[in-house]
Order: sequence, then structure tokens, then C-alpha cells
Amino acid sequence: MKTAALYARVSSERQKEEQTIASQTEALKEYAAANGYTVAPEWIFQDEGYSGAILKRPNLERLRDVAAEGQIETILVYTPDRLSRKYAYQVLLMEEFARQGVTTVFVKSPPASTPEEELLVQFQGMIAEYERAQIAERTRRGKRHRAKGGSVNVLSGAPYGYRYVRKSESSTAYYDVIEEEAATVRDVYRWYTEEALSIGEITKRLNAQGVATRYGKSPWERSTVWAILRNPAYKGTACFGKTEHAERKKVTRLLRKRGGFSPRNSCSHERPREDWIEIPVPPLVSDATFSLAQERLERNKQFSRRHTKEPTLLQGLLVCSECGYALYRTSTRTVKRKLYYYRCLGSDGWRYPRGPRCTNHPIRQDYLDDVVWKKVMQLFEDPDLIRNEINRRVCEARNANPTKTRKETLVHEIARIKNGIDRLLDAYQDGLVQLTELRGRVAGLRKRDAALTSELQAVESRMIDEEMYLQLVGSIDDFLSRVRQSAASLNIVDRQKILRLVVKEILV
Repeated sequence: MKTAALYARVSSERQKEEQTIASQTEALKEYAAANGYTVAPEWIFQDEGYSGAILKRPNLERLRDVAAEGQIETILVYTPDRLSRKYAYQVLLMEEFARQGVTTVFVKSPPASTPEEELLVQFQGMIAEYERAQIAERTRRGKRHRAKGGSVNVLSGAPYGYRYVRKSESSTAYYDVIEEEAATVRDVYRWYTEEALSIGEITKRLNAQGVATRYGKSPWERSTVWAILRNPAYKGTACFGKTEHAERKKVTRLLRKRGGFSPRNSCSHERPREDWIEIPVPPLVSDATFSLAQERLERNKQFSRRHTKEPTLLQGLLVCSECGYALYRTSTRTVKRKLYYYRCLGSDGWRYPRGPRCTNHPIRQDYLDDVVWKKVMQLFEDPDLIRNEINRRVCEARNANPTKTRKETLVHEIARIKNGIDRLLDAYQDGLVQLTELRGRVAGLRKRDAALTSELQAVESRMIDEEMYLQLVGSIDDFLSRVRQSAASLNIVDRQKILRLVVKEILV
């Protein structure tokens, strides 16, 4: 009897759950018994959840090692595409096995004993590779088309605060709000935007209050809170196509624990924001609150306190006008006291192999802080300048073409859905539609109408109201007068907050 090894593979988790790999293995065992092959239990190799487009599969590697050691004479595979979905990889593996004296037998393909039969096996490999590429491209294009039509089906899951309701015969998939979780999401945004808590402080507060996570199995983590603050679904627009698969650059610690293999051999990279496709869902926070959170997240990259022992007024704002590098604080000590300076990173010769890139000299911290603060106070002495800037931004917000266009599109779509509901009711009255069919179709249209209405409300909230604008202008005068009165007694942290409201960058 000949010694043989069995190899089976499935590429998706769904196939793994449906135990299609078990059916492959069973068919291979039956074939081996019927044809007189001896198969040891340790020579049954299965790769579950691994794509046929890659060769880095743990059990395929083990099979190749066993073949190289000369322990087996034959390898049994169900079909050529189970060995690989790429014809070039099939040829590579079969030639490798042949050089080691191992025969490859495909159970559902004719034995390649003649040139014609070898050609047939080659055609099957090419067809399998073509089918894989075709399925992948059709799936991608189909999902993209449905996402542009506002279908929630392509998202396949819901973030914390929502429940994903699968599509049925009577309605499409949609997000259902979980009120308890939605209240937690609103608290997170309020603590971050209004109370100015850090992500770490929010995490500690959630754990201290005993708030349960989605599955309640682990405490809150900073990364979870950070993901909530960045997810646009909470403002009413879930996005499709936020990430894309790319070649994995490095093997992480988790991959090393699994032997250095990844099921997909790829990792996700965030795509540009303009490539995201927005899908309307019920909002949990206002658009203004979400925008404030994004602004603070972006500013925290520049003004983070994580490495600051003593805050300075101009921290994160100074840029060298000569080389473009940021300035950092350094110090020197005299006989009487310690002096602090702002120094350009490009002027440090020890940082660069070819010496310093900048000739800008250090500048005393107290001198520069004093000059900038006085300039800001002079700006506050002219309220008309600030009013003119507010007027300019209001006009831009009102006349923004994307906002106006999206609003017109939503109004038209809502009107079309309502007309569709009216036509269905007229058809039911005329006896053209049955009651069961009417209920199913109207339910789906009403859910779509509710989602679009919530998005329309979010769009309208972006367009600044005239009364709110007048209140803002009135409060500006009061704010400026209070700042001028207390300017001399403010501490560094309060001065930082005021300075960062009006100053974007300081060139030195």
C-alpha cells in the first residue's frame, strides 16, 4: 500500500462553520480507502479560513516539509482550487512535490497521465483563478453600488449604541438604537467636548461607574473610547469603505504566537476621507458635537499633555520659518537662576548625520511668551475684527455647496418615498395589491424615510441659525471684556486655552 497525505482548505469563516472542510476530508478518506492508500492521522492537513490566493498557510507549510522529508508518496487533494486559486502556485507546488518523488492526485479531476489530461488540469487551475478574481470584483462592485444607494446591508454590523437588524423579506437591514448604550455614547461625547476630559479620564470614569461594554466581558479601554469618538455613524452617517486591505508590513506579537501566519495575510489601512461612502443611520449626537470632538482629537495630536511636566504658553504652536521644524523648550542654568529657551529641532547638529539644517538661534521663553500674549491682547481690543471673521464664516457655512446640494437631494428623496407610499395605498384601495404585500413594502419605505429624515435634520443643524448668530455676537463682547479684565491674573493653562482659540501657528 502507498503512503498518502490528505490536504483540505476552506477560505471563509462561513465555510468553516458549515463544516465544508469536514466533507472534503471525509471524501478524501473514502477515496484513499477505495484506492489502497495508507493515511496516518498526523498526515491529514487542514487550513481553515485561509485564502487560496496565498501560499503562506501553516498546514500547507507542514505538508511541504513532510514531502521534502520523503515520508509520503502521494498527496490527495479534493480539487485543484483547494490546493491554490492561482494557477502559477498550483504549478509551483506540483513541480516541487514531483521533484521530491511525490505524486499529486486530485479526487475530482481526471488523472493527468496523458498530455491532454495534464492540459485539462491546467485549464481547471486557470478557470479557478479567473473565478476567484471575478467573484472578488463582483462582490466589491456590488457592495459599493448598494452603499451609494444608502443600503445598510453592506455594513454587516453595528457599533456600540446600535443593534444591527438583518434584512428580511419585508424590509432591508437597518440600525436600531439601544437606548442604554446610546446614553453612554452621549455621555462620552459630552465629557470630551464640554468637560474637556481626556480619553484616559473618560475610560476611568466609565469603569468606575460600572458601565458595561458591548459584551460585558472586559473593562473599557482607551482604544474603545477613541473609536467611539471617531465613528461618524454617531452623527447619523455610517461610512462604507473606510479601510482597505494592503500587504502586511510586519509580523506582530499576536501573529508570532500563531506561528507567524495570518489568515488573510493583509491588514487594514484607513482610506482618504473623500473616498468614504456615507449611509444615513439614526444619529445619537448632533453634528456640531461630533465636529467639536474631531477638532479636539486633531488638536490633541499637537497639544497633548502626555510628556509635559511644566506647561508653557506657546507649546505646540512654534514653527521655524527657516527650516519648518517645530521648536522645543530647553534650559540652561546660570549662577543665579535657570533660564528656558525655545530651540529649533533643525539647529541641533547631533540629530542629523550631515550637521544642523537650520541657523535659527534659540530665543528666551519668557521674552517670546510676553510678546505673543501682548499681541493677542491687542487683538481682543478690536471686537470688530472678530465680528468680521464670524460673519465671513457664517456666509461660508450658509452658502456651502455640498451642504445645500445634500439637503436638496434628501428633500427630493423623502418626497419620492412618500409618493411611493401614497401610490401603494391607492393600489391597495383599487385591489391591485394584497394586504400582506402592502405591509411589507410600506414598512421598508417608512424605515428608509425615517433614516433620511434624521439625516436631513443633521444637515439643517449645520446651517447656522440667524438667532443663534446674534446671540453669539452679543456674547463675544462680554467674553472679550472679561478676558481683558482678568488677563493679568490668568495662569498658564487658562492662557493656553485662550491663545489656542485665536492662534493657529507662530512662525519664528
